[in-house]
Amino acid sequence: MISMIMVLNQKGDIMISRQYRDDVGRAAADSFRLQVVAAKETGTEAPVKRIENCSFLYTRHLNMYFVALTRSNVNPALVFEYLFQLIKILKAYLGEEFDETAMRNNMTLIYELMDETMDFGYPQNCAVDVLRLYINLGTAKPQDEPEPSKLTSQITGAIDWRREGIRHKKNEVYIDVLESVNLLLSSTGNVLRNEVAGSVQMNTKLTGMPECKFGLNDKLVIEKDKEDRKPSVDIDDCTFHRCVRLGKFDADRTITFIPPDGEFELMRYRVTDNINLPFRIIPAVQESQNNTKVSIDLKVIANFSDQLFATHVVIKIPVPKNTSKTKIKHSFGRAKYEPEQQAIVWRVKRFAGKAQCIINAEVDLMPTVRSQPWSRPPINVEFQVPMFTGSGVHVRFLRVYDKSGYHTNRWVRYITKAGSYQIRI
Repeated sequence: MISMIMVLNQKGDIMISRQYRDDVGRAAADSFRLQVVAAKETGTEAPVKRIENCSFLYTRHLNMYFVALTRSNVNPALVFEYLFQLIKILKAYLGEEFDETAMRNNMTLIYELMDETMDFGYPQNCAVDVLRLYINLGTAKPQDEPEPSKLTSQITGAIDWRREGIRHKKNEVYIDVLESVNLLLSSTGNVLRNEVAGSVQMNTKLTGMPECKFGLNDKLVIEKDKEDRKPSVDIDDCTFHRCVRLGKFDADRTITFIPPDGEFELMRYRVTDNINLPFRIIPAVQESQNNTKVSIDLKVIANFSDQLFATHVVIKIPVPKNTSKTKIKHSFGRAKYEPEQQAIVWRVKRFAGKAQCIINAEVDLMPTVRSQPWSRPPINVEFQVPMFTGSGVHVRFLRVYDKSGYHTNRWVRYITKAGSYQIRI
């Protein structure tokens, strides 16, 4: 992992350095000074330099360089996240616009912060609220000495995303399951790409420090619970908010967490099998032999329930660049040729479920000196379908456990929209 962290001024002189491993030394700063600082980079170059088998990953704050050195094959995103978090911590202690003078006047504090946030090159706790429990130097508010019995739990399991003492008149939880359907269909009707990228957004207004259990109709969960015969969904991969206890999820696939107060993203997931496509689109395009006309017939079928409806439906049907005039017939909505988009754009504010629509267009083309074949770009579709999920994911339960045992109101909403929804013609 990270072998050394150093902070250099605009002249390339080391102000702060902390060595975590023995494979690099302060002499490496000379190489960085010559190839980066002296070169006066404009900021458009990649913030990673490979010098003498050592990787330098750096970022700037005012005229100072925050540099991480390593000889191993590290994850650069993790290293940069640590550097950004270190700058954020220093802003909390030294002020938003801390400079070289502030750094030199608080050497002891900075070294203490660097020791708390990294151990043997591995980033540790970088939350300012938790660091203030143990570091009482600088401008941070002094904290009472924690009891010895509570010290271990605070170091290893402090919940920095939620403060204690939260009170709400009404205890409510809002859950939004947001999905984006990505589809690429060939001109012969074969599916080239078909997946759903989803996320679960929550807005919690709960009193105290409640523990929540959240369940989806995940296939692995349904198989374990033989009495539950509800349809299941095979979720390919998922990532969680850091409040989720991953150990319990690995053990029994239950999502257990103490939620932050307010809005946050609980999880993201991806589904690639058994996708419920909201719209089925059947195009038929025919070009005349003399390249003077194009005939377009498009049939659109809404596959979702007739109790639902889609909003903000926009279908962009491409036409050749040398289009001069169009004649369009359609059932409902508004459709017109928009030259700036080189497409016939059909807009429908409200598209009912199970409805079908056929749109016909006769396109007249201007003669050109050099006749080039039309590349036929794909049809692009935009839509939004409330209370419908393309993946079939549904919330099975949300249980809230608190010592006081208060009643919690829960609301669930599903919204599916188009990601990259394209049909080749």
